[in-house]
Amino acid sequence: MRFDRLPRLLRLSLYALACCVLLYMTLAPDNRVPGSGLIWDKAEHAISWVVLTGVGLLLSTRRRWAIGIFAFGFGAIVELLQATMGLGRDGNLPDLAADIVGIGVAYIIWALIRRAGWVR
Repeated sequence: MRFDRLPRLLRLSLYALACCVLLYMTLAPDNRVPGSGLIWDKAEHAISWVVLTGVGLLLSTRRRWAIGIFAFGFGAIVELLQATMGLGRDGNLPDLAADIVGIGVAYIIWALIRRAGWVR
């Protein structure tokens, strides 16, 4: 299915939903997050940002470079909020670095599936 052919409002809504889910998962008190502690923290960050960036790339029609910039900014804001909200979460630079790794992996996967001709 070509997700980039969905109506723009639907694509934006789906991406906003992905952002909201990730925001909840990163800002909810640690004991309320489903599956919290099952995977190493940095892997959780990287996987989350692979998904966020990948969803954005699938839904975008142009300026796909902006998805990565948004994802980075989103990660920086999450880390800042985690550091200042006092809900048992810790904001730190290694987590942001893991987010960046996730963004990079998403772009590598995107390039590979584009090369294979599965998406445009």
